[in-house]
Amino acid sequence: MSLGIAAAAVLAVAPAAAPAPLPPPPSPRASTAVTSYPPAYFVAAQPTTALDMVSLLPGFTFDKGDTVRGFGGAAGNVLIDGARPASKDDGLDQILKRISVSSVLRIDVIRGGAPGIDMQGKTVLANVVRRSDAGAKLTLAASTTHAPDGRLGFGARAEGSKRAGATTLEGSLLVARGFDDGAGDGPRIRVDAAGATLFTAQEHSLGEVHNYKATAAIERPVFGGKLRVNGSIFLAPYDLTIFDRHLDSPVREFEHYHESPETFEIGLRYDRALGPRARVETFLLQQLGRKPITDDYQTDGFAADFALRKTTGESIARATVTYEASKALSVQAGAEGDYNWLQTRTTYAQNGVPIDLPAANVRVTEARGEAFATATWQARPTLTVEAGLRGEVSHIASAGDVINAKTLFYPKPRLALTWSPDGADQIRLRAEHEVGQLNFDDFAASAATLNTGTVHAGNPNLNPQQDWVLEAAYDRRFWSAAEATVTWRHFFLADVIDRAPIFDPAGTFDAPGNIGNGTKDEVAFTLTLPTDKFAIPRGLLTGQATWRWSRVIDPTTGQPRPISGLRPLSAEAHFTQGIPRFKATWGFDIYNQWQEVYYRFDEIDTDKLKTYVVLFAEYKPRPDLVFRAEIQNLGARGFEHVRNVYVDTRNTSPLAFTDLRDLHFGRLLYFRVLKTFG
Repeated sequence: MSLGIAAAAVLAVAPAAAPAPLPPPPSPRASTAVTSYPPAYFVAAQPTTALDMVSLLPGFTFDKGDTVRGFGGAAGNVLIDGARPASKDDGLDQILKRISVSSVLRIDVIRGGAPGIDMQGKTVLANVVRRSDAGAKLTLAASTTHAPDGRLGFGARAEGSKRAGATTLEGSLLVARGFDDGAGDGPRIRVDAAGATLFTAQEHSLGEVHNYKATAAIERPVFGGKLRVNGSIFLAPYDLTIFDRHLDSPVREFEHYHESPETFEIGLRYDRALGPRARVETFLLQQLGRKPITDDYQTDGFAADFALRKTTGESIARATVTYEASKALSVQAGAEGDYNWLQTRTTYAQNGVPIDLPAANVRVTEARGEAFATATWQARPTLTVEAGLRGEVSHIASAGDVINAKTLFYPKPRLALTWSPDGADQIRLRAEHEVGQLNFDDFAASAATLNTGTVHAGNPNLNPQQDWVLEAAYDRRFWSAAEATVTWRHFFLADVIDRAPIFDPAGTFDAPGNIGNGTKDEVAFTLTLPTDKFAIPRGLLTGQATWRWSRVIDPTTGQPRPISGLRPLSAEAHFTQGIPRFKATWGFDIYNQWQEVYYRFDEIDTDKLKTYVVLFAEYKPRPDLVFRAEIQNLGARGFEHVRNVYVDTRNTSPLAFTDLRDLHFGRLLYFRVLKTFG
């Protein structure tokens, strides 16, 4: 199940909007790859947290990181005091929310690379540098969300930090209830290959999530270095109920899906100088999780029951040594070791009769090691070169229903160039061999909602997807505070992970599989545009869009097609305008509709989430008190799910039927109050 923006709105504190035009960006300092933004740059915008400040950086798109195993591939694009947080469960966005504006000394934006900075595989990074004299801060927030069906969501959050000299204490508590805006009410219709109606129905579905989270961290000097220890507990029970009432017959369909993910984490980061030119940074992390799932479906004369119990664990150790050979050259080298495990127990029955599923009960372990070295050289004041090499070796083994073991090795070279001919233009080039991570969820059986009739098999015999990527980016600053960036990427793909048939004595099942080589292209555009030149004073328009094209060979038909689940277009736009007279701001957020198509051996599924619009207003009577109101899903956009199901495999049989669901969630009213102390 996918939790939509409605749930996220209950949990998040939205960034403050800009009530006055932003001043021109400051001139780059030291290296042309680094631009520093002091607090004075953000004063007009009246931000509340470091996350608000990051959202206002020209030409910068925040990335909180990926939920993959290990540290190397999970990094976001924001550092704090030059280092990554020693946490994966506590999101980068949540950590930035706990840093108050008064605690920030400056924010550096590094484009392309700079000596002494670990770019984490990114081409653009932001580094939030905190003051050493900040005191205690406490933020309390409460919110409520009113759904069109009368349900009430809520959120209550307390976040605090205390910094005294070099010692920092942080903590947060969160309790929230939100909605899945991918569920809703709407028509369902099924037609045969000739277009004749087989049945029509009215669907009513409700999805709801509860979040409970606690985090704590301490950072202080230890043995001549800086030690940070953090921990978190996160619980997120989720329920989905679907009821279909057929309009042309007495048939009724009912389904209830439930999951209760739990995550426990403790992390450690230790940073210490090894003389005037070198320093070492060490990470240790332990994460444990469990996720029971049940899915029960009933209709006239038929019942299906699916249950999955999954437990996971991850242990990480990583050390990096940075040596600054000169002001223009730095070298980083290190190693990372990871141990991951997944254990699943799966049952599936139809009318009480057990059905065997491939890879239903498995235990998968992965031991992975990576050694790496990167050199960053500022060849000229206008030219920075970054060259690196990583070598990854892993041993993956499975036991239970599928017994398998293999050892893999991949070299991962990288070369990046940044040329800044003047203060307004910058060109970035990158060539890199990337290796994806296997998703442990792909190793075990799973169920889509059972009223679709789809159960997916697991496949522990997967290889990670690899690619060679070529990237070129052009960044242009204009009109003092405006900035535009266009980026092109081409991927040469190998061992693409997509949908493929699994043949088993119990039948043929859809499953993830390696389907061979392919290509992918992306063109991305970002814009930061103050609107004063358009007679809209104190306004700021930001936007981003990414177009994608791909080509792989379908394992069922042998014909070329796009990659399953790849969105052809992702786009969003945001506008804020300050009204100083009323100590208020207003604005809107627009998220363009997206489409995902999944090519299974016996059906093609298409999901469409239509354009989502948020209209908001914010009142800030004092710097430490903020009231916010939103109308979410202003256009009452819906979610469309289409299944084109074939009689048998798509290459040997005709279309059997098309099943269409068009669900609409309706508008939401959201209110929030935020109070900061200190």
